[in-house]
Amino acid sequence: MSIRLVTVLLALCVLASGASAHAATPTPPADDAAIVHALSRLAFGARPGDIERVKAIGLAAWIERQLEPRRLDDRAVERTLATLPSLPMSIAELHKEYPRLPARDKSADPQMTPRALYERPPPEKRPIRIVAEMQAARLVRAIESERQLEEVMVDFWFNHFNVHAAKGEVKWYLTSYERDVIRPHALGRFGDLLRGTATHPAMLFYLDNWLSTRPDFTPRFGPNRGKRAGLNENYARELMELHTLGVDGGYTQKDVTEVARAFTGWTIDRPRDAARFVFRPLVHDRGEKTILGLRISAGGGQGDGERVLSLLLHHPATARFIATKLVRRFVSDEPPPALVERVAATFRATEGDIKAMLRALVASPEFWAPEARRAKIKKPFEYVASAVRAVGGHVDARAGFALARYAAEMGEGLYGAQPPTGYPDRAEAWVNAGALLARMNFALALTQGRLPGVTLDLSPLAVDRGAPDAALERLLVALLHGEASAPTRAVLTAQLTNPEIRRQTPDDRGPADTDVEKLAALVIGSPEFQRR
Repeated sequence: MSIRLVTVLLALCVLASGASAHAATPTPPADDAAIVHALSRLAFGARPGDIERVKAIGLAAWIERQLEPRRLDDRAVERTLATLPSLPMSIAELHKEYPRLPARDKSADPQMTPRALYERPPPEKRPIRIVAEMQAARLVRAIESERQLEEVMVDFWFNHFNVHAAKGEVKWYLTSYERDVIRPHALGRFGDLLRGTATHPAMLFYLDNWLSTRPDFTPRFGPNRGKRAGLNENYARELMELHTLGVDGGYTQKDVTEVARAFTGWTIDRPRDAARFVFRPLVHDRGEKTILGLRISAGGGQGDGERVLSLLLHHPATARFIATKLVRRFVSDEPPPALVERVAATFRATEGDIKAMLRALVASPEFWAPEARRAKIKKPFEYVASAVRAVGGHVDARAGFALARYAAEMGEGLYGAQPPTGYPDRAEAWVNAGALLARMNFALALTQGRLPGVTLDLSPLAVDRGAPDAALERLLVALLHGEASAPTRAVLTAQLTNPEIRRQTPDDRGPADTDVEKLAALVIGSPEFQRR
């Protein structure tokens, strides 16, 4: 990329970092604007022709269809995903097919030959391949799936109940965690998500609850025999702070300890094989517990943890916390308090019915308000998916790998968030010159056809190569639906005389040619496109 074009990209970065959500002009007709808004919030952006398709069935009907994803035909996506062999495998099968790498330490096996010492399975059989195929599948689904809202909610709930793929055994558990817990309940009930994550090996391992025992327990067998085990509070703390009540949910450090005691014995059977949840009474703390004012009598077992989950599910702070996160994702970084309360009331009335909460959200005037439109910055994952969709691109599994790498370069490596908070959903986390420049580098690679496995045809956008003003206008309509602010238009219009955009013939006699591909990349890098 030339120095001059980098300067242009940085100018757009400045606009993106400071642009107002109200800057888009002119405003398209209300019905089109509403459809574009719905496609940007309830899906990963519009494809060419999507506005007309939604109009044909009606916006309300389209939303209802998205709320019932099993009724939408997604067989084309499933055929693409069938080329990723790890996706349907059980945890036991993944351990077998993608074994951990052999130790390089010869002292562990003095009979190991020098050749065997450094033998490694081929890349497609290494454990990291499990994560790579999950990443590829996420991008394929986000771009190609008809079940767009389900994909949005899978992303939302995975961040809410985040696990880090690089921690220990988690990479072997990851496929099942998303496939068997997050995805089936993404539009179901919060209580099913809560219990499903609490009992899944991925969460038990990630937050160390599988190691938590009553304080006086000493193993008599195994590598840790004779060593005092003890209570681990990691899961108990994050269960209340991040999964249910929120940091201001009214619990104390004493409550954290009591919750941790309630979940002792919730562990993993055969963690390096089938890895199933198991309750082990021997290591459970059977003493009396008091949590948020609820007394749990002594002598209990697995039911202690079950009672805690029920208590947290029905606590008013949980309804408020989940409602706040949903409103932040779908409306604004600063959630309107009145809407939060209405969504929280729906949570309480329905015991956490996610579809009911989403219906309350999209029925609200706050969701459709002009100030809510383009008020959110897209996370890298969202940006990559929406860019491919906007130019009418189609992807195979190979493209999913490449696109996941670009999202990681922008700061969002899928399944790679180390803290239990997952990836943030606020603008300040994603708006900086380095990250935005990485986005624009991706946009150039996309529009110039340099991404393996991505097929796209920009010829409908390139019919005005000989007329730069018309070429730019066509791109603004197609990619931004005409909603470009005056500053963005000024920056882009100034580039129409840039020799990298307006290419003259060698003898300066023939008609100049507009590099529509580079111009399209600049539009995709604009602040309006980076917002949803």
